[in-house]
Amino acid sequence: MHQTQELSTPTATLTDSRPGVRAWSALIILCFVYVLNFLDRQLLSILAKPIQDDLGITDGQLGLIGGFYFALFYCVLAIPVGWLADRTNRVRVLSFACALWSAATVACGLSTTYAQLVIARMSVGIGEAGGVPPSYAIVSDYFPPGTRGTALSIYNLGPPIGLALGVAFGASIAAAYNWRMAFICLGVVGILAALVVIVFVREPVRGGLDHGIGRANAANKVAFWPTFRMFFSHPVLRGVSLATGATQFVTYALLNFATLFLMREKGMTLSEVAAYYSVVVGVSVSAGMYISGRLIDRFAPRSKSAYGYLPAVALVVAIPFFIGFVWAPDWRLALAFLALPMCLNYFYLSPAVTLVQEEVQPNERVMAGALLLLVMNLIGLGLGPTFLGAVSDYLRPSHPEHSLQLAFYTLVPFYVLAVLLHLWLARLLKREDLHRSRS
Repeated sequence: MHQTQELSTPTATLTDSRPGVRAWSALIILCFVYVLNFLDRQLLSILAKPIQDDLGITDGQLGLIGGFYFALFYCVLAIPVGWLADRTNRVRVLSFACALWSAATVACGLSTTYAQLVIARMSVGIGEAGGVPPSYAIVSDYFPPGTRGTALSIYNLGPPIGLALGVAFGASIAAAYNWRMAFICLGVVGILAALVVIVFVREPVRGGLDHGIGRANAANKVAFWPTFRMFFSHPVLRGVSLATGATQFVTYALLNFATLFLMREKGMTLSEVAAYYSVVVGVSVSAGMYISGRLIDRFAPRSKSAYGYLPAVALVVAIPFFIGFVWAPDWRLALAFLALPMCLNYFYLSPAVTLVQEEVQPNERVMAGALLLLVMNLIGLGLGPTFLGAVSDYLRPSHPEHSLQLAFYTLVPFYVLAVLLHLWLARLLKREDLHRSRS
């Protein structure tokens, strides 16, 4: 194994911890890779209607392929990949992963049966397992404490930008040619992006911008099981994982079926989806990611309970507007209602990622990020779309025209559960603050 390249000496890092051009350039490249990561992941849901028409699959099968089947490989493999990245060169791991999931995306476009599409999507999940956790740690080692919330919120613009571009370009390509061409074109772009990563992003010093014990321990190689046990025995890390999992149950169920719902039950066309839905998703989710990151950088230094209270308040405000989206009689009113939930639903992600990166040692960051993704994606990505698709199939015989609409209403209790779990997290953080102030 080649030795990890370092950005600079420890002494240099301590004397100037302000993010420079190299840090911002790396952040932009990593964000672009995350755009492709999420774009490839969501392309299936964006093109659900033409794929259903071509391959003859049900809502339940669509939920499985976009949810459980994908998440099974994506979440589980993120753990050994995270452990490997914590011990080796994170940039190389990311580059290889990007090339792998992009090649699998091309394979999705070449699939002619449901079984082939399932295998291709599982392969996308295998590749994407090595995308986000190494990136979280790389960003955290390019940006010092106090700026990480903002930096990670910018990185987390990848999903909304990816979703918006996926809707705009994916739907446009599918409308002009077919759904297969959309997968092939975007997969080729991802392979080129993998080359950009390995050429232009340098591996930063682990813990180079941290101080004290965290910096001293940064060079130590972490063991797998001790880090695993540490994560799940830590009340705050357990709490944030469960709270984000419940939130993602709602967000992934919504994302994976919103386009199909708007087209099948609200009357949108692929061209209208590309023109209007893409704008709502791109602007609203991006605003949620960025605003929440800035708010966390402002309020968390005063009280760490903000990591729990901020998402809880946002989700409470989002619930009535989500109900309005499901109820709306036409797609124009539905999109107007959807704009606010699409923003507020994502007030959880940047705070959660920042909290986990701050709570663990620098040499545990990739593994901790992978464990966070394991819990929240197994619950959210694995179960959310699977649940919603199964409920829609169950209701289809009795409500053939509006089965998906009725299924969407069943997500409201999960909104409430997510709020309660974030309030519980805030209580844990407040207790931790009190304990530290007394010690």
